[in-house]
Amino acid sequence: MHVPDGFINAPVSVAAGVVAAGAVAVSLRGARRELGGTSGAGYGGERTAPLAGLVAAFIFAVQMLNFPVAAGTSGHLLGGALAAILVGPWTGVLCIAVVLLMQGILFADGGLTALGVNITVMGVVTVVVAYALFRGLVLLLPRTRASVTAASFVAALVSVPAAAAAFTVLYAVGGTTDVPVSKVLTAMVGVHVLIGIGEAVITMLTVGAVVAVRPDLVYGARGLTAPLKLRVGGELVDAAPAAEPAATPAGSAKKLWIGGVVTALVLAGFVSFYASASPDGLEKVAADKGIDSKVEDHAAAGSPLADYGVKGIETARLSGGLAGAIGVGATLAVGTGAFWVVRRRRAHAEPGTRAETTA
Repeated sequence: MHVPDGFINAPVSVAAGVVAAGAVAVSLRGARRELGGTSGAGYGGERTAPLAGLVAAFIFAVQMLNFPVAAGTSGHLLGGALAAILVGPWTGVLCIAVVLLMQGILFADGGLTALGVNITVMGVVTVVVAYALFRGLVLLLPRTRASVTAASFVAALVSVPAAAAAFTVLYAVGGTTDVPVSKVLTAMVGVHVLIGIGEAVITMLTVGAVVAVRPDLVYGARGLTAPLKLRVGGELVDAAPAAEPAATPAGSAKKLWIGGVVTALVLAGFVSFYASASPDGLEKVAADKGIDSKVEDHAAAGSPLADYGVKGIETARLSGGLAGAIGVGATLAVGTGAFWVVRRRRAHAEPGTRAETTA
């Protein structure tokens, strides 16, 4: 659902950019708490920034895997729900913003003047809708790992048509063509309900896999286990929390990170070659309804990596695979670096935080 330049007029694009900038600024403050961890709970610490960077890189990789949803139409992961559940809603907004920035600058995917539109629609809306629904479901369902994965499925499913509706609202206010809004809304929501099913499956499988190995690293699974009760003097009291078990080689955060990076590289560098070549939901609706008649050339169209290929390499498989690997590496580096800075700023602002979270 990467909106190109020319779909939304300049005033609305600027307004969306202001909203996106405000959301990123607020998320930076919120992410300091999420990345800093919760004192005494065994969460956060030095591992959170690399994990958040990994989530951004993984979302970048999976977004290259367009899957067919209808005749001549494909879809891809938006990632807002996945990011929010794994690393928290504030950090999740930043993850999607990093991915969209890398895609726009390096790969000419999503307009640069429409960057604010894309962050608002694909980042802010998906994260807010998905995480609000996820938290509500987790509170209502039994406190089990199965509940977390089930809630992630529903949250991801709903977040995609919500993003499609948000785009339609922006189009209604600032669309550059005269296509009736009702037709755009029906087409956008209809196809993105189908895409949402794919998003939900990917999100559920990913969250379920991480929860099964290291539930302590999943933001949405924090506090999943009820405290142990002991009877003392005839009364039930909470037992002292057990020390966090030493990570086994198979379940260590380091091995999880390495496995995630390898998976992202394989997906972007190899599996992406077999992705559907059909236009995604927005592209298909735009072509069918005529809202792409004023689309503009991308400012980064001359990038050596434009259209997810390396300029000068003629072999499509090698060109695309190398571009995907470069994208994963760049997103991982930029994301991890940004999250380290955010976390260190919290540590400096609250001198006790670093010691507490790494004790």
